[in-house]
Amino acid sequence: MLFSKTTAATTITTLLAAGCAARASAARPRPTSTFSTSVISSTASATSSATSEVVSVAQWATIGVTQYPNLFDPNAVNANEVCSGYSLSGLQTTETGLFGRLSLLKACNVYGYDFDELTLFVEYQSSDRLNVQIQPVDLTDVYVLPDSLVTKPGVETLTLVDSDLVFTYTISPFSFTIIRKSTGEILFSTAGNPLVYENQFIQFNTSLPKGHFITGLGESIHGIQQEPGANKTLYANDAGDPIDGNIYGVHPVYVDQRYDTNTSHGVYVRNSHAQEVLVRDESLTWRLLGGTLDMYFFTGPTVKEVITQYVSTIGLPNLIPYWSLGYHQCRWGYHTSDMLGEVVENFRKFDIPLETIWTDIDYMDSYKDFTTDPHRYPLDKFQALLDTLHANHQHYIPIVDAAIYHPSPLNKSDIYPVFDDGLAADAFLKNPDGSLYIGAVWPGYTVYPDWLAPGTQDWWSKAMVDWHKNVPFDGIWLDMNEVSSFCVGSCGSQNYTQNPVHPPFNVGGPATSFPLGFNITNSTDIPYYNSIWYTYTHTPEPSTTATTTSTSTTVSTNPMNTKAPGKGNINYPPYAINHQQGNHDLAGHAVSPNATHADGTVEYDVHNLWGYGITNATYHALLEVFPDKRPFIVSRSSFPGSGKWTSHWGGDNSADWAYMYFSISQALSFGVFGIPMFGVDVCGFNGNTDMELCNRWMQLGAFFPFYRNHNYLGAIDQEPYVWASVAEATRTVMAIRYEILPYYYTLMYEASKTGFPALRALSWEFPDDKSLASVETQFLVGEAILVTPVLAPLVDYVKGVFPGVPDEVWYDYYTHEPVRAGPGENVTLAAPLGHINVHIRGGYVIPTQKPAYTTTESRKNEWGLTVALDKAGSAKGTLYVDDGESLVVKESLVVDFVATHGSLYTFPRGTYTVCQPLGSITVLGVESKPSVVALGETKISNFTYINNTLSVQNLESLTNAGAWSAPLVFSWE
Repeated sequence: MLFSKTTAATTITTLLAAGCAARASAARPRPTSTFSTSVISSTASATSSATSEVVSVAQWATIGVTQYPNLFDPNAVNANEVCSGYSLSGLQTTETGLFGRLSLLKACNVYGYDFDELTLFVEYQSSDRLNVQIQPVDLTDVYVLPDSLVTKPGVETLTLVDSDLVFTYTISPFSFTIIRKSTGEILFSTAGNPLVYENQFIQFNTSLPKGHFITGLGESIHGIQQEPGANKTLYANDAGDPIDGNIYGVHPVYVDQRYDTNTSHGVYVRNSHAQEVLVRDESLTWRLLGGTLDMYFFTGPTVKEVITQYVSTIGLPNLIPYWSLGYHQCRWGYHTSDMLGEVVENFRKFDIPLETIWTDIDYMDSYKDFTTDPHRYPLDKFQALLDTLHANHQHYIPIVDAAIYHPSPLNKSDIYPVFDDGLAADAFLKNPDGSLYIGAVWPGYTVYPDWLAPGTQDWWSKAMVDWHKNVPFDGIWLDMNEVSSFCVGSCGSQNYTQNPVHPPFNVGGPATSFPLGFNITNSTDIPYYNSIWYTYTHTPEPSTTATTTSTSTTVSTNPMNTKAPGKGNINYPPYAINHQQGNHDLAGHAVSPNATHADGTVEYDVHNLWGYGITNATYHALLEVFPDKRPFIVSRSSFPGSGKWTSHWGGDNSADWAYMYFSISQALSFGVFGIPMFGVDVCGFNGNTDMELCNRWMQLGAFFPFYRNHNYLGAIDQEPYVWASVAEATRTVMAIRYEILPYYYTLMYEASKTGFPALRALSWEFPDDKSLASVETQFLVGEAILVTPVLAPLVDYVKGVFPGVPDEVWYDYYTHEPVRAGPGENVTLAAPLGHINVHIRGGYVIPTQKPAYTTTESRKNEWGLTVALDKAGSAKGTLYVDDGESLVVKESLVVDFVATHGSLYTFPRGTYTVCQPLGSITVLGVESKPSVVALGETKISNFTYINNTLSVQNLESLTNAGAWSAPLVFSWE
């Protein structure tokens, strides 16, 4: 929800009273009244602050120390050239591997101080996983990532001969190589490059074959491949989706897919410090700013197996509640509960399914967590709205920000019990001197929960439970949890008595950007929008009496990156990473590295884990709110293992075709990272969308696991009913999505058991075809559904490939006709506005249900089966069913489907009762019109046969005991 600081002044203004914000009509937005000021009158404020004026955080307090990233410094020392590495001695074998000592050959001290003695551990943990761990002998001042915090896999039962990975080494200078035993292939090798291990800088290199195909290394807005020349910064960052920059999450893992050998393997570095990874033509260089070197190698040998091996190691993703697969609607700018209710009613009016309505920070009282604004969201009206939602089988999710407001002790009416309770529980981060660390976020000066403190979980759980009694939410949206701060350092330590203060930038106002092609497709609207911008840009700003106040932040433009012994120079380490903030300071838009946790751990060591910590805490808090139900959380920041608790959305993208394009790579990457429940802000968050972009994006988003439309305060309305063509396209595609929800839910269940995601790259399913390696304009839902979206404006066609032909057959989802395509052919497909190309792969059975307005209603409808025969006349499939919400599934049903030689067999097993009948069966690829069609012993005369497709309807009377109550045989001949 946060934007780039560098563009804030030109893109946003302060939005004041709800009465000042004219409600935009469904057809066309109207201008909002906006102000840019440092002092806000409480009578005009959109919040309910009781103070007479609100002072802004001083702008200069946001400016840290300008850093010069080492990566771009032509005078930077190359550690490979000046360091000599280590020598191995004292090598011993153990039951599961090797143990030895590494001694420094020659002092280097390039970006810190060398450790003279290191310990080497090698563990063969399973047949497909090998662990190499290197750490200092003296662990004083070295942060060792605890197993209790982030899962550290152990040794499974095996003998060394079971492993397909072999560790070999060179004694001096020490290097090691990982070899695939079955083929002799070198998977990883540090040969020729010295290991550098200093108190604030660790570097190792591996060789790569020329023409390599590397994926992973997130989170960033980038194509699926990390091509030669890619520089990946792994540091959690509150930045509005800059392309190629580091953003919200950190995932230090990559998959190396090699087409010369048709094999793949994976590498995971379990470390929570800031990192950089440099991918080059024939090498990969990894740099870490502290901790231990804890590496895991996964043998594959397919991408599917690498992903399942990795995700099983970090923690399998949670099984989502069924309702979360429905459509979600949100925006920053639903100013009142009345407006929120209007949106819900409009979806019903336009017959567009709405499963869940969300609120951004608009609902909060002065932007404080666990509160509701008494004027804009009066509790009685808000509760009545939520009661109506729940009665209609719909859901509600609010945003919860990371920071907690610090009340002003000078204002007796400034009461915030959540802060008081947290203070009593000693639940907040501290400065090094033991005082509260006080930054600034939306409500003003704020404190930050310490997820390593013993009392924090109970305090957080109580806050959630108490809040739910008043606001019966169904899930939680975690934002700003990188963790973000609008100032550098503990800027509120001397200034919190000024609370509430306004952010150090303007908020809201008309967005002036539109997608590529808008001037052509919306030319009649341009004069209207120009008039809005003219008024906005030519309205003089009111004068203000605000004065800047001093803070404890030190502002400098001089590099301070000096070496220091022990923990080192925590705030400004000698090696400056390419951090995506204006001046690259690690404290830019974040809590400073020297913020201190209850156990003495500094934020420098665990910054990348803050979002992981709040997600864990929120998951367990929701278990107290809903003791028997699966929690549903969507978190912005993530780390390996976050998928155990949370889903993820792509953050603050832009209403632009490029971000629609990159959303596919984002989704596929998070499948690798073990968070399969992923989606982006459909139609775009920042800036204005338009009819054409929103039309195409609403259709693309319908095939992502998490499907939500969300946009920015001040942008035009983009609910799908705003444009008639978007509404129609949305109804069409939602009918498909809701129809295949049983198939999708089965895929999500399988992901929770195997780690392999629902959304898949073509290259994962067809790993031997190198031409598919970089395909990121198409994707598969499971193995059976191919989606080919339009990703560019002003076109009525799209090109797509059909993997596996001529051996594979692909059917058009709408017409059931087989595609005519040659091997590797880029086929031109008709794609008029409102149509997204979807194809079904021959050889698969897709279970369906008749779609309805909500998932609850859909689950009550009759079942269907779509059987797409392969060239041999066969197909297979699986259906998983449970109650869709129980945390511990006690009763479930699995149905296997097999079609062969003119018959379809169903094999149900399990105890979960399904009462709904089977209503229809459609078989694609039937070569000739059948003379006899039967379900069991009952012959069916009323069937259709068009385009080699056999279709039978109205089977309810033959399956009224329940579609899967007993095995069935459907035959045609």
